[in-house]
Amino acid sequence: MKKGNISTKIKIIGILFALLMTSIIATTIYLNNKNEKDAMIINIAGKQRMLTQNISKNIFYLYSNPKSSQNELDSSIEEFIYNLESLKGGNSLGKLKEAPNIQIDRQMLQIEYLWSIFYQNIVKFKELIQNNTNQKELQNIVNKIYETNPELLYEVDALVSLHTINSEQKIRFLKNSQYFFAILILFLIIYSFIELKTMEKNALKFIEESKKVMEQNLEEPLKPIKIEAEGELIEASNIFNRFLNKINSAIIDSNSALEQSKNASYKLEEISNEFDEIISELQNKSEISKQLNKSEDIAIQTQEQLLHSSKRLNELKNELEKIILFAEKKS
Repeated sequence: MKKGNISTKIKIIGILFALLMTSIIATTIYLNNKNEKDAMIINIAGKQRMLTQNISKNIFYLYSNPKSSQNELDSSIEEFIYNLESLKGGNSLGKLKEAPNIQIDRQMLQIEYLWSIFYQNIVKFKELIQNNTNQKELQNIVNKIYETNPELLYEVDALVSLHTINSEQKIRFLKNSQYFFAILILFLIIYSFIELKTMEKNALKFIEESKKVMEQNLEEPLKPIKIEAEGELIEASNIFNRFLNKINSAIIDSNSALEQSKNASYKLEEISNEFDEIISELQNKSEISKQLNKSEDIAIQTQEQLLHSSKRLNELKNELEKIILFAEKKS
């Protein structure tokens, strides 16, 4: 019974090993890349909180010192806007893409909404402080900035937390995937070991059956090998069995020829004995005796030829036995 080819099993095991190892390597590379991206996102989101505080601090400082430089305020505003676009995936930072889930996307919209209000108040504050005309309205704008700043800070903190949770979930999922692939590799190793042991067992069985065939009595037909193994071993046993069939045919023919030769020899011996009896009765008839002697000589010569044929057939049988013994030594 055929149990599949050895080469096919080895190829399948090799392909599975390659696929699993490639999956683990690809997962590891992807995990490292995601860690880098998530770290950048969390860093940018955390920086937004600092920039919000820095903007508020500069506004309060400018409110107290109207003639001071606004460069630091403008720089913080520009960086906040750039980072906000980065978190949305809308600038040149190729490593950052759109929000990874709906919850983060909604949080980004909330921050954008609060920032638009916060930014409008900042623009209004800068206009009023440059004109320095309406102090009451300026005071109101500063109060609005003071009121909206904590809310904006809170939403930015929430965004940082969402990105952190999302990053941890992805890392956990990817690590679980690595564990899963590692377990599959372990099972594949066990399966490979079992298959190799089975192949070894079948190969040893083939050798053992071959030895049994060589130890059989050559006077009888050799029994063929019958094993359940892989395709290659089945093919080898079929070739071996075909060789045995040829040997069996030669042995049968040789035994048959020997038997016929013996029968012919016995017949000739009987004929010779009959001739001896006839000769003893006709020994006074010289002419007939001569003719009978000639016939006897012919019969003896024929018997010698048959004995010679029998000897040659015995030699053929011996040569076949040598072939079998040689094959046994090779196995």
